Amino acid sequence: MNYQNVRQWLETLGKEKDLAVIEAPVDPYLELAEIHRRVIEEGGPALLFTNVKGTPYPVATNLFGTPRRVDLAFGPRPEQLIKSLIGATETLLPPTMSALWNERGLIKDILKIGMKTVPEQEAPVLAVKFTENPLKDLPKVTSWQADGGPFITLPLVYTESPSNPKDHNLGMYRIQLYDDQTTGVHWQIHKGGGFHYYEAEQQNQPLPVSVFIGGPPALIASAIAPVPEHLPELLLASLILGGKLPMTDNPLGGHRIPAEVEFAIQGLVPPYERRLEGPFGDHYGYYSLAHDFPVFHVKHMWRRKDAIFPATILGKPRQEDYYLGNFLQQLLSPAFPMIMPSVRSLWTYAETGFHALTAAVVRESYSREALVSAFRILGEGQLSLTKFLMLTNRPLDLSDFTETLEAVLERFNPTTDLFIFNKTSHDTLDYTGEKLNHGSKAVMMGIGQPIRELPRTYEDGDIPGIDQVIPYCRGCLVVSGASYEREPSLAERVMHHMDSRNTAWPMIVLVDDAAEVSATQTSFLWSVFTRFNPATDIFAAAEVRDHHLSYKLPLVIDARMKPGYPDVLIPREDIVEIVDKRWKQYFGKTTV
Repeated sequence: MNYQNVRQWLETLGKEKDLAVIEAPVDPYLELAEIHRRVIEEGGPALLFTNVKGTPYPVATNLFGTPRRVDLAFGPRPEQLIKSLIGATETLLPPTMSALWNERGLIKDILKIGMKTVPEQEAPVLAVKFTENPLKDLPKVTSWQADGGPFITLPLVYTESPSNPKDHNLGMYRIQLYDDQTTGVHWQIHKGGGFHYYEAEQQNQPLPVSVFIGGPPALIASAIAPVPEHLPELLLASLILGGKLPMTDNPLGGHRIPAEVEFAIQGLVPPYERRLEGPFGDHYGYYSLAHDFPVFHVKHMWRRKDAIFPATILGKPRQEDYYLGNFLQQLLSPAFPMIMPSVRSLWTYAETGFHALTAAVVRESYSREALVSAFRILGEGQLSLTKFLMLTNRPLDLSDFTETLEAVLERFNPTTDLFIFNKTSHDTLDYTGEKLNHGSKAVMMGIGQPIRELPRTYEDGDIPGIDQVIPYCRGCLVVSGASYEREPSLAERVMHHMDSRNTAWPMIVLVDDAAEVSATQTSFLWSVFTRFNPATDIFAAAEVRDHHLSYKLPLVIDARMKPGYPDVLIPREDIVEIVDKRWKQYFGKTTV
């Protein structure tokens, strides 16, 4: 399981017959992405494109696009080690000789975590150096037709705090290729690299930046892990790897480099320089729009002698990031109760882009303690970007959204258990708010014993303006009628009508196509939670009591597409036809 680099991982996938090598010429503009999307939709193999137009480098995609591949890449050991570490906080405090002896295996594993230095002459990444037009030959992978250009989609962006080099960040922030020596850097709010850049700007200094591509699968995973702000991602990579991470000094100075990466791109991001970045088809399933972002000026690039270019393709869930993200949640979930003692378990939903929806099982040892947990969650690192937070104290499998929603709706008291906070920060990729990075949050609590029996079938008769009525689960009704452009006030009218009927349905969701949205958990989560802003799109009768908004059922959520929302990602028809015609050229007689 301790794969040291991408090529070792590809070799294993080949032996496992879980790798398709595509030798036919493939255009990195749209064609490569369409092939990838079809293969991942069918649960197909990893892909190695060896003849990509315009570049000498093979491109590897879909490296982690199934649960089996994720299990094969990382195995159970990292999760077991983290559970053991958490457990040791109880057995080793206070430390005794007998306790230390009983944990000697764990201590041995801990001593393996860290970094080790590899001499420059032995570091594969330092085989070839480019200083003139260093980005010229990189694959120009463009995933969607409205993208602002080609992007590096698996970049491991490394920065250090200008005031404290030990405070470093390794994050996956997309890199738009502008030309042969300049890129954009999509630093989102509340991410470590963005904090470092803000600090550098306050000092009017350029920020040194390194972009690594490839390396051990553990390094790639650690770059997207939602770790606490000051926990070094390189240490997490070492923990997942099961040994010290090989690092080498850069002969040209600057950041040290993971010795086994495929490429290391290094340069500076000047203060206060911005350039239009995007649009980009992202993991929300829509285009994130063009905005001004910092500019990365590349000074040089190192690469392996026979470098392979790993990439991924983002889009409507489920894509490759879904499987990798869920692995990281399972890996890190044992740490949540240690960081937030009143939180028993927590889950963010990949189908919603992660930040749009979070659920947690919390402690309720005294009345309203759940609200304390809500504020604690919303104040923790990237969880602070959560848009909709559901809480219960009933133990359950939070990844099963239907069970979770039903547990909350059974216990939810609308007069005391719904809080909507307007004028808050929003995930940069979520466009349901009033402007970029601005929106609202909602906290919905279902604590204690059930207070209602949830309906299973709809028997309330016709709803004016509604042509589809379909139960998603017990207590949650999905309805559709006119589009938002035609009937912007339809959600409010539905709320008043259902209130007048004294409906037993506590939650009603208005969508564009009820049949499509209610079909699966993935379609429901994606269509609903990426298409509403709590402050403007939740409708319920309410009154103010002692500065508290007291709501009345039903709650109606307007999750229709609205003016200003980005377009849903749809492949270009002519590219679809090209891939249809060439399918056997890619895979021969192999069925994928």
